Amino acid sequence: MRPLTDEETKIMFEKLSKYIGENIKLLVDRPDGTYCFRLHQDRVYYMSEKILKLATNFSRDKLISVGTCFGKFSKTKKFRLHITALDFLAPYAKFKVWVKPGAEQSFLYGNHVLKSGLGRITENTMQYQGIVVYSMADVPLGFGVAAKSTQECRRVDPMSIVVFHQADVGEFIRNEDTLT
Repeated sequence: MRPLTDEETKIMFEKLSKYIGENIKLLVDRPDGTYCFRLHQDRVYYMSEKILKLATNFSRDKLISVGTCFGKFSKTKKFRLHITALDFLAPYAKFKVWVKPGAEQSFLYGNHVLKSGLGRITENTMQYQGIVVYSMADVPLGFGVAAKSTQECRRVDPMSIVVFHQADVGEFIRNEDTLT
């Protein structure tokens, strides 16, 4: 386990800023202590410094994971967020989408959100902006990318895609064999 390089930190923070903007500071400097990001086997983990000190007692080959997995770096050095980061992204999300109860199941099966399933959307959402998807009961379901801006969503066909699916809580069940 090692700290992220400057390039890796920049790539990861750019991806996180699409979803939570300048609230990244709130992830690191929390009132309950200082938290940090560490890289282990191409995966980025988020943990308190107290847990980090305890994890140094284990050798790298024996350590499977520590903290919360935020995502992983691909072989081409692109950062991909995992669904396990949702609990930390949701409270700080700048742009949100609420889906109707009928569209929840479709989203949780890995499908995009259609205009017909859109309940509400945050004002001034731009196209290709990172979005956290909520149920109408304010339960975070996953995250994605806005296919249309807020203004375009108002006058678009009901069967057109408004949010591209990236990750959802249904992944825990669909990919339970491969998630680490």
